[in-house]
Amino acid sequence: MSTALRLVPAPDPTPVAARDVAMIFGYTTWGGAVRRGMVHSEDRLTLELMGSSRVARLLVCNPYRSALATAVRSVVGPHEADFPATDTRHLYQPLRLRRSDPTRLHAIERACAAYEARVRRAAERLGLHKPAIITTHPLLAGFADFDWAGPVTYYATDDLAAHPPLRDWWPAYAVAYARVRELGRRVVGVSAKAAGSVDPIAGAVVPNGIEPDEWLARSLPPAWFTALPGPRLLYVGTLDPRVEVEALAALARSYPTASIVLVGRCPDPEHYAALRAHRNVTIAPPVQRSELTALVAAADVGLIPHVRDEQTEAMSPLKLYEYLAAGVPVAATDLPPIAPVWPERTALARTPSDFPAAVARALQTGRCAERDRIRFIHANAWERRFERLLDIALED
Repeated sequence: MSTALRLVPAPDPTPVAARDVAMIFGYTTWGGAVRRGMVHSEDRLTLELMGSSRVARLLVCNPYRSALATAVRSVVGPHEADFPATDTRHLYQPLRLRRSDPTRLHAIERACAAYEARVRRAAERLGLHKPAIITTHPLLAGFADFDWAGPVTYYATDDLAAHPPLRDWWPAYAVAYARVRELGRRVVGVSAKAAGSVDPIAGAVVPNGIEPDEWLARSLPPAWFTALPGPRLLYVGTLDPRVEVEALAALARSYPTASIVLVGRCPDPEHYAALRAHRNVTIAPPVQRSELTALVAAADVGLIPHVRDEQTEAMSPLKLYEYLAAGVPVAATDLPPIAPVWPERTALARTPSDFPAAVARALQTGRCAERDRIRFIHANAWERRFERLLDIALED
């Protein structure tokens, strides 16, 4: 599938006129993006649009939220992050009575039409003229008309049709993807599979990136981490079933004097039960971004022991770029989005039992030269990524 995808052209240096844009979140809100540290690709894109000279007026749209739940949270819940509104940057939050999205196709179509009508009225109130639509919501990309707007771009940050928590909507995603193709809408994916699952012919690939300021600066790692015996083998990210526990168990057995550290939110503790028998495995809760960058920089190897399935083959792992930006060698499952990024510094494992050998190769590789690390950071900055995406999304 990936061979049919076109390469994204380099940005045109010729200045272009700014245009109006509506950025529509998929399954999170502006407040949700702030709470998770503004690190996901749609979060970073929204920040880029807010500061871009290529965007005249911007309307950032949250997905539907329950009016009742929103009212309750305003009284007893945590304070929602304020949106930094200006004369040309605005946030729109549509409310409705129901809490969850419908799953039947006709009901989905009606919900998308109602949502689009609200966004249109909000855009008209703010004076937006034929705004370019960028959305990470596949159902809106396929089912909404947007005949009042400019070009419509679906930004595929994952293959949601392979994401188990959204299984009830998988049939609707298939229909939505077909309509995206029929309508000739633009598709940008973070990987060949993410883009190709929607449009295998015209989908463009723009991988995830990094924020240079986070990785050019250096800070001291926490004492609890440096006190662990080395080598320190680190995984950062959500601790969910996409992590291949058997690969980590094999690693713990092969390196009994090493420290294997997993840092992140763990929504499914039972998935990691087998690791409790290994005294050299540490599972730690999420940390702030400043501490995370220091942890990564102090590690000896960055780990990406993902299972091989439809979802992981569509990912563009942020942690891969973060490990490499810190100068740390990587041991990872052999997945299409991982292998080409920096092959000389990424040791790949085909199976869980291969993972210890991949770590051995990564340890032998060692830390990279500082000049190479800085070159990688600038070459993979979010700003460069999104210049390419905006070339696609804003063109008439």
